[in-house]
Amino acid sequence: MGDAIEYRLQTAVDARRDDLVALCRDLIRIPTLNPPGLNYREICGYLAERLARSGFGVELVRAEGTPADSSKHPRWNIIARHEGARPGECVHFNSHHDVVEIGHGWSVDPFEGVMKDGRIYGRGACDMKGGLAASVIAAEAFIATCPNYTGAVEISATADEESGGYGGVAHLAEKGYFDPSRVQHVIIPEPLNKDRICLGHRGVWWAEIETKGRIAHGSMPFLGDSAIRHMGAVLEEIEQTLYPLLATKHTAMPVVPEGARQSTLNINSIHGGEPEQEPGYTGLPAPCVADRCRIILDRRFLIEEDVTEVKREVTALLERVKAQRPSFQYEIRDLFEVQPTMTERDAPVVKTVAEAIEKVLAKQPAYVVSPGTYDQKHIDRIGRLKNCIAYGPGILDLAHQPDEWVGIDDMLDSAKVMALTLAELLTG
Repeated sequence: MGDAIEYRLQTAVDARRDDLVALCRDLIRIPTLNPPGLNYREICGYLAERLARSGFGVELVRAEGTPADSSKHPRWNIIARHEGARPGECVHFNSHHDVVEIGHGWSVDPFEGVMKDGRIYGRGACDMKGGLAASVIAAEAFIATCPNYTGAVEISATADEESGGYGGVAHLAEKGYFDPSRVQHVIIPEPLNKDRICLGHRGVWWAEIETKGRIAHGSMPFLGDSAIRHMGAVLEEIEQTLYPLLATKHTAMPVVPEGARQSTLNINSIHGGEPEQEPGYTGLPAPCVADRCRIILDRRFLIEEDVTEVKREVTALLERVKAQRPSFQYEIRDLFEVQPTMTERDAPVVKTVAEAIEKVLAKQPAYVVSPGTYDQKHIDRIGRLKNCIAYGPGILDLAHQPDEWVGIDDMLDSAKVMALTLAELLTG
């Protein structure tokens, strides 16, 4: 790829600055909240119309039968493909279109796409409608500048990444859309900063632990058996033995931030005894000994760990508690499991994006691994496609926060990196 092409591509992206801003704001204004899965069809329709005007063939795919898919909240995805002048490799940009709940503490309307001080604010601005918009602009600028390219460019916007990706990338991977015979390079524009390449992510295991007891009148707790007290013993054992053990486990993976380079455990929730009443209920609770208590564990593990051992550590902990408490009974249920993944630094898409970052930003990229999972897991494990990274504009720490934002210049720079990557892989 010559200097003239690089200049023309970067100029073409700059010329689309206003379009990039408008596209990002339009996407934010479609509130694709997950759960429950609002406006998925609307955002896919908006993108379908846009990309069809740019010469893409467009397909809308509903992930029927996947978790949370229903007639009220169908799981819609869009895949758009632009064919070059000759057969060749395909570069695919995959973004999720769903966003998490709004939360509290916003100083702007989270679905207005407010623009100020060079930033666009809104739920999903950073994670990851800014990246989606940047990939569209990059592809359109590349196609206009290099119309005789070889191969194909694909753009997808997929459902439910925030809740596991089963109604989105996992479904498409199972249908063959990420088969290495049809797609060779994948870039996921997650907000990992415009000068960093994300090679993969840690593993995750979610499990539910339930302790069991016997209900009785609260004035005579000795006639019952409190499941909450049993769970308290479990929590104490976690504090005394499991957390110190996890602190000794460290990885060679370049996970960011630094604290995530060790194994971690979060207790997502705890529920015991009587169910909570509906908001506005003014009565008092009944005096009962709790006969059930449940917690959800979120265990993040390293590429050096085996998930079987990860599970065994928790089972051994529960057995230790059981040995100390004669009436202790428990059940443990697997909820969710993802293996760690990490693309090699000499993979074609990694090297090409790294070169583009150096040209656009005049600096060498940092190589990182995400503390949490994203849709690379499905492209790797189901699609069997290893040549995949996350690269996109935005600051990861802003994801899911109030006043989430993405920088306009960051989107432009990332779009230039993506456009140069396309040129190198499809014309070089």
